[in-house]
Amino acid sequence: MSQHARLKIDTGLDVYFCDPHSPWQRGTNEQYQWLLRQYFPKGTDLSAHNTDALEAVALASTRGLAKPLAGETCRGI
Repeated sequence: MSQHARLKIDTGLDVYFCDPHSPWQRGTNEQYQWLLRQYFPKGTDLSAHNTDALEAVALASTRGLAKPLAGETCRGI
């Protein structure tokens, strides 16, 4: 995130970075990558898929992450 300083100034949000080689600090990120790997193995060329297919995977992945959120989707929170 090369523009993290600008993001902080523009939004007032605090920006944090995880330590290298510390996957426990990136829980949601790691979980989301695991879900995506079920559809797209590492190294998959996403440009070979059409927008509808990518949107379907995004929707299914969002629903998969919503289970711990009492059924709310990420957009619904």
